[in-house]
Amino acid sequence: MAAHRPALQLLDAAACCAPLGEAVLTPAEAEDLARRLKALADPARLRLLSLLLAAPQDEACTCELTEPLGLSQPTVTHHLKKLAEAGIVTGEHRGVWTYYRVDRGALAAAGRLLAPAPAATGAPDVSTGHGRHRSL
Repeated sequence: MAAHRPALQLLDAAACCAPLGEAVLTPAEAEDLARRLKALADPARLRLLSLLLAAPQDEACTCELTEPLGLSQPTVTHHLKKLAEAGIVTGEHRGVWTYYRVDRGALAAAGRLLAPAPAATGAPDVSTGHGRHRSL
C-alpha cells in the first residue's frame, strides 16, 4: 500500500505558472507537477471535473456524481480525494455528505504550465542542465 502523501498546496498562478519552456523545472517542481498531472490522468477524474464544472453553482455532492459516472460511492470518493490532494478540487462537509467544487484558478494554472512559451533567445542549455530556473 502506498504511503499517504499530504495534500499539495494550491497552485499560486502568479508565483508558479510560467509555461514550461520559460525556465527549467527544479526536481521538486517536476515532482509537484507530475503529482498534479497524475491526478488528472484518469478518465473518471476528468469526467468528475467535467460534471463539477457543469453543475449548478459549480458544485456537487458525492451522492450526485455516482450515477452519471456509473461508479460506486466509495470509488467516486476515492477519485475526488485524489483530485483534492492535488489541489484541483475542494470539499466541504455538510451533514453526512461532502460537496465538491473545482478550484478554477488551480486548474487554469496547471493548464498555463503546459502552454508552450514563445520562442525566445537565450534559451537554457538543457544538455548541461545550466540555464534559467524557476523561482517559486
